[in-house]
Amino acid sequence: MRISAKADYAVRAVIELAAVAPTGTTLSAREIATAQEIPQNFLENILAELRRAGIVHTHRGPGGGSSLARPAETITVGEILLAIDGPLAAVRDLPPDALVYEGSARRLPGVWRQVETCLHDLLDGVTLADLVLGETVP
Repeated sequence: MRISAKADYAVRAVIELAAVAPTGTTLSAREIATAQEIPQNFLENILAELRRAGIVHTHRGPGGGSSLARPAETITVGEILLAIDGPLAAVRDLPPDALVYEGSARRLPGVWRQVETCLHDLLDGVTLADLVLGETVP
């Protein structure tokens, strides 16, 4: 699995929002970009994708910015990665369940399915709240 810069930035931006969520504070793209050293223009596009995925909520006007759309306990790292980069495990852009190999490689798709399962188990088991609080994180 390869984590793109875009996915890394997305997770870091949403963690920044989760850290201030208990106070009800919204953060501007500039504040997030500065805090996490993310290019602001790139971040604005990422925040738009996260908004469409129902992960962040944007507020317009003076004092506007972004906030979590749901409680941090309900948003997983896996969900964020899926929203930004698509499926977690793909082989030649196909899901492991769609693969069929012949001959001596016929069992290989089973390995790719296990890889996918392990990724989902880990990434869907870590919430933003876990990361902010430092709980249950390897």
